[in-house]
Amino acid sequence: MSRKISPANAKSKPSNSWNTIKRIIPYLATNKGLLFYVLLMVLISSVLGLLGPFLVGMAIDDYIVTKDSGGLINLLFGLLAVYIFYSLSMWLQNYWMIGIAQDTVYVMRNQLFKKLHQLSIPFFDRRQHGELMSRVTNDIENVSSTLNSSVIQVFSSILTLVGTIGVMLYLSPLLTLLTLFIVPLMFFGLRWITNRTGKLFKEQQKNLGELNGFIEETISGQRIVKAFSQEDKVISDFITRSENLKKAGFLSQSYSGLIPKLMNLLNNLSFTVIAAVGGFLALSGVGTVSIGVIVIFTEYSRQFTRPLNDLANQFNTLLSAVAGAERVFAILDEKEEEMDEKQAGELRNVCGEVDFEGVSFSYNEEDQTIHDVSFHAEKGETIALVGPTGAGKTTIINLLARFYEPNSGRILIDGQDIQQVMRASLRKHMGFVLQDSFLFQGTILENIRYGRLEAVDEEVVDAAKLANAHSFIMKLPDQYDTILNQDGSGISQGQRQLLSIARAILADPVLLILDEATSSIDTITELKIQEALHRLMEGRTSFVIAHRLNTIQQSDQILVLDEGRIIEKGSHNELLQQRGFYSELYRSSLKENQTG
Repeated sequence: MSRKISPANAKSKPSNSWNTIKRIIPYLATNKGLLFYVLLMVLISSVLGLLGPFLVGMAIDDYIVTKDSGGLINLLFGLLAVYIFYSLSMWLQNYWMIGIAQDTVYVMRNQLFKKLHQLSIPFFDRRQHGELMSRVTNDIENVSSTLNSSVIQVFSSILTLVGTIGVMLYLSPLLTLLTLFIVPLMFFGLRWITNRTGKLFKEQQKNLGELNGFIEETISGQRIVKAFSQEDKVISDFITRSENLKKAGFLSQSYSGLIPKLMNLLNNLSFTVIAAVGGFLALSGVGTVSIGVIVIFTEYSRQFTRPLNDLANQFNTLLSAVAGAERVFAILDEKEEEMDEKQAGELRNVCGEVDFEGVSFSYNEEDQTIHDVSFHAEKGETIALVGPTGAGKTTIINLLARFYEPNSGRILIDGQDIQQVMRASLRKHMGFVLQDSFLFQGTILENIRYGRLEAVDEEVVDAAKLANAHSFIMKLPDQYDTILNQDGSGISQGQRQLLSIARAILADPVLLILDEATSSIDTITELKIQEALHRLMEGRTSFVIAHRLNTIQQSDQILVLDEGRIIEKGSHNELLQQRGFYSELYRSSLKENQTG
């Protein structure tokens, strides 16, 4: 079944190893010219490798037995030239093949990384991040190391095998048949081994990805591990996963290690038979077998089994690489985020009027997350979403940003259905300040500028001032050039949140999403954040998710959700007068604050 290099097939992974190998070939073919020279060098080295033993046999029969020293010296110079050019061709083919291999995995790695950014948010919700990282690093590197050596070895072994059989048949068909008797033994032995190693190599790669995912998860959550004193449990879980990897690695390497042992046994057996039968024929004078022919055959018998041995060893390496490539192609074959409709256009002249019309959504077929949600937000209004955990607040935000698509109903911005708008255009008009403020490794200047890459330094500084972040930035050793560690560690949670607000201010969005933006912040920092948020929200349609009800009292509308439905709607005072669910929540929060 033919496939393109990076299709978005419905199948999640290649149907078998041969299909995976066929999918790698187009990547290699991008360097057709250089690949041709590699194959030419492989052909030359194979011919020269066959020529060397043949010249040695000629030296024995034509010059050593006849004691022709002059002819022997000339042949030895010729033999020296053969081995010099043999070594040069070997070096060139390896040097060029390394370049081809690196170009191949460069393209695969870039395609894989690009593909990851074309996948939907639900895909990442279902996967361990460390396991995905393993595919970009370990699996790609596995393919790289195999291409560096195995491709050349396979072609060279095949050519050497064909050439060796041809010369052997020319010299002595009888001795050739005796050499070939090991082939059935080798075939059945290799079949028994490789039937087991293929599955084991796949299991090894799978266990390695899971272990990487577990390591990434536990390192990222190290504070929680220590806070709940779960070090022993984490270590125990790691040992379990490590033992699974060890077991799969031990079995795969143990079975694959049988191949060279089997090939050495067959090699020695073939050598013994050739020496015995050839010696008997030479002594008896039967046929045309001479001492030189016996020497050639004993060397060729080794050359005959060596490419078989190499092919067998490379087959195991190829199986390991194919297991990695299958995991890479499994991602490349994942269904991408649904493409925008062809008629989808840009969202222009946005005012910020938002409508939800009978929107329903479920993350799976069994449980409905939100039911028939409808509301209207005027330009510049602040809409607060409140309710217990799991009520559907974050889901509404995810649908508005088109991270997910509704099962039914419509979402309109300025009267335009957002499903008729390109996602990039939609999100360009949206700004996010989330509970977990994510900062990249880099300078503070670069992290703020992430909101609008074309912004000049002065605009970045102005945004920081509006976000109340400028004062603490100027106290840092390198000020705006201070390099933050990964995830922004090195500064406080409140300071990270102020940088997130500065980034949103710089982006200058029409629609603003605030998801628990002031949770887990001390009182003084919260006042700074609240002041910055008021500046940010001014003139913008804002959606605020908050458990602290005192932070949303000035909202134009408060939507109270429970079990995926809007059960109450109105301003803070209107909802208090209704003495319903919101009123109870508010009184409960007042008691908690008084108790605290």
